[in-house]
This record gives sequence, C-alpha cells and structure tokens, in this order.
Amino acid sequence: MASTRVDRFDPVLKKRVATAAVLAAIALADVFLGGWFFAIFVVVAVLLMAEEWAVLARPQTPRAQSISRLITAAAPIAAIVFMMEGATAFAFGALGAGMVAAAGLAAAIPGLSVHRCAFGVVYIGLSAVCLVWLRNVDIDGRDAVLWLLVVIWATDVGAYFAGRAIGGPKLAPRISPSKTWAGLGGGMVFAAIVGGSVSAATGHPFLPGAIMAAILAVLAQAGDLFESTLKRRAGVKDSGRLLPGHGGVLDRVDGLLFATPCFALGFMLYLNGWIV
Repeated sequence: MASTRVDRFDPVLKKRVATAAVLAAIALADVFLGGWFFAIFVVVAVLLMAEEWAVLARPQTPRAQSISRLITAAAPIAAIVFMMEGATAFAFGALGAGMVAAAGLAAAIPGLSVHRCAFGVVYIGLSAVCLVWLRNVDIDGRDAVLWLLVVIWATDVGAYFAGRAIGGPKLAPRISPSKTWAGLGGGMVFAAIVGGSVSAATGHPFLPGAIMAAILAVLAQAGDLFESTLKRRAGVKDSGRLLPGHGGVLDRVDGLLFATPCFALGFMLYLNGWIV
C-alpha cells in the first residue's frame, strides 16, 4: 500500500521540484544582480499575476477582463519605476492612486467589480513594491530579500512534508482540504530553524531571526488559504497553468504576497533602531 502511494506521489513531487528549482535559480540570479535586472523581473511577475487576477476577479465580459489586466498592472509598474528612481513616497502614492483609479474605472465599465479591481492593485502591487524597496536598501538589502525567499521556501517545504507525514485535523477543510494543522506547525518550525540559522550564519542573532521566520510562516500560509478562497469563489483549481506542478504564478507566490509587506515593515523598523 505504501509503495503504491509513493508511486503516485513521486511524479507530482518531481514536477514540483523541477519547476521550483528553475524558478529559484532565476529568482536568485536576479536578486544577486539587483538594480533594474531585479526590477524587471518583478515587473514581469506583476504582468503575469495581473493576467491571472483578471480570471480570479471574475469579470463578466472579455472586454472587462482585458481592462482588468490593464488596471491591475499599471499602478504597480508605475510604483516600481518610482521606487527605482528613489521616490519612495511617490511609489506608495502611485499604489493608492491606482486603487482609486481602478475603482473609478470599474464603476464606469459594465462587468467589473469595484472592490475586486481596487483590491487587485494592492494585493499584487504592495508586495512587488516592497520587494524592490528591500533590494534597493544599501545596508543588507540583497541579504534581506534572500533571507525572505529562503524562509518562504522553507515554510512550503516544512508544511508540505509535515502535512503528508503526520496528517491529522484539517486546518480549513472548506477552503483547502489538503491543509492540516500539522502542516502549519511543520512550516513554522522549519521556517524558524532555517531563518534563525541563516541569521546566525550571517552575523545576526538566532532568536529574532527564528521568531520573525515563524511569524512570516503563518502569514505565508494565510496567504495560501486566502488565494485558495479566491480560486474557490472563481470556480478554478489553479490561478493559471504556466508553472508545471504548481499552477499559476499566484499559486507559487501567494504566501510571499502576504509575508513581504510585514517583513518590509519589520526591516524598516530594524534599520531605524526600533527593533533589535
């Protein structure tokens, strides 16, 4: 019985691992390069996520879907350009203005939801802008983004294998039947171990790194559940089909979308001496 289960499981795992390895290599290369290389990488991700959001937002007509793509991507991309020019206030202002503009356009165009269009701008754009801001920080910006990515990946790995090995009560059966409390705990523990260890290896205290990693693990898994809710309401299994074994880009980065703003805030407080 066990061997049959493994036989069924292996092809899926191999596909997921292969896709994740390619994505990780591309992401890490762009993080190391920094500058406009990283910014363009984030812009491409924004465009792909806007394409998928145009499905999850459930526009009623093809024209409405096309407009949804445009208004979801425009403000985040403008904000990234502002951020690359060092205009941080203008970058976040562009997101706010984009939300207002998206709501106004949606109200004027049949087939679009005002709140979904406005929310799509901040859901996709806030994390994108925060990532670019983090990478551009002169002090440890590159290391901060690398640490964040490693923690999110550790969360996924810990949750996946703990959930499969332990099973047990479901975390949110109506939203995502495969998620378990064991998976949540496994993701938190493994993220804390990895996050704390990487912090210690780079000359920072272990405990604050472990605590922050555990918090981010909870946020990442909340982001996963949130996106599952969106997909369930839209009547789709995956946000897209671009990534073999994972689905769409939103399926791959849903946790990062929730965790990045929190980490960026914590990092800003750290830089200003508010937290140690």
